[in-house]
Amino acid sequence: MANKADMLWEEVLELEESGEREEALDLCRQITRMEPNHAAAWKMTARMTLPAARRGVQDMPTLPQAASAYAALQNVVRLEPGDSESWAIGGNLLVDHLGMLEEALGWWQQRRQIDPNDVTPLIEQIAILVRLGMYSEASELLEIMFESEMEQPDRQQLMNMDRVRQMVDKAAKMEKDEIFRPQNPKHPRWEIIGRMKTRKPLSDTFFLFTFVAPIVFLMGTVAMTLLGGSQFGFILVFVIILGLFMGVSRAAAGLLHRLNRHALDLERAIDVEATSGKVCVPAEIRGSKLYNHTIGKRSTAFQDRHSKIIESDEIIGQKWKPNLPDFSNTENWWAEDENQKIDSELFLMCLQNNPLDRLVAHLSNYQC
Repeated sequence: MANKADMLWEEVLELEESGEREEALDLCRQITRMEPNHAAAWKMTARMTLPAARRGVQDMPTLPQAASAYAALQNVVRLEPGDSESWAIGGNLLVDHLGMLEEALGWWQQRRQIDPNDVTPLIEQIAILVRLGMYSEASELLEIMFESEMEQPDRQQLMNMDRVRQMVDKAAKMEKDEIFRPQNPKHPRWEIIGRMKTRKPLSDTFFLFTFVAPIVFLMGTVAMTLLGGSQFGFILVFVIILGLFMGVSRAAAGLLHRLNRHALDLERAIDVEATSGKVCVPAEIRGSKLYNHTIGKRSTAFQDRHSKIIESDEIIGQKWKPNLPDFSNTENWWAEDENQKIDSELFLMCLQNNPLDRLVAHLSNYQC
């Protein structure tokens, strides 16, 4: 059986190289049925399930594609827990395409149990917690992320660390008086969202040209009048304008967030609906200009699953809270049976039969 699987794997590599993705996928499924612990075949299954990149741009997967690929990736990390690429792809599928934020927190917690000193899982968890408005938990993870015991981050990780730090700071300041909890239908922010449902959020470009640019232009004109009479003065004015642009842009970022808070609140409500599998957005807001703009920015798979949640029309409980993992536990990786195989076809069948549950791919329970 192993020899046959090896022969089929050679064919898979040839088919992949020639661009015959469907044929390669069929063979990968045969291999994983013969050898459930063939990590490379599971990873190839995920790759061949997801759309191919065109001119360096990745097409968006459908809901069945995202679900099947995620199930295959669970097998990859079970067999090869050090495969950071598979962890990253799985986390992206959970957040951006399946909308399963609770499960994404657990996914990255499992990654932390593999490598407690890796900052990437913390970056991802903090970003998710901010989206859910859980700032105290995000701040705790932020402190862990900057501890001296953590691995030395590369340049990209440093940029991401600074990004989530600013994200926590801005969001916490914006909601310092009240944190929006969309599961509460009587929360005062719903009334504000309702009043502004016909207004799309301001784009960064529009805000730049209508607010930042005029201020910089006026102050630059004054500087040119006072200092621009010489070559040195001209250079000095240029430096002043550049500094003004950067300073005003940074100072105005908080204002833009406040102006767009109604849209950011609605984004959180949609995230809560997606991760809970229940609805909380009022009927008078759903279908509005603001709502259509907000949901239109989400991926195809996310919109597909979210539409099924809306069809179920199951109201979320006012006391609902996301089920958070134990962030302090960086041990006990994969407590379930290590030989347990995650069947991507069974996972997809469960998804199709029960599209309104939270699609939790539990490692030991696939009962449709």
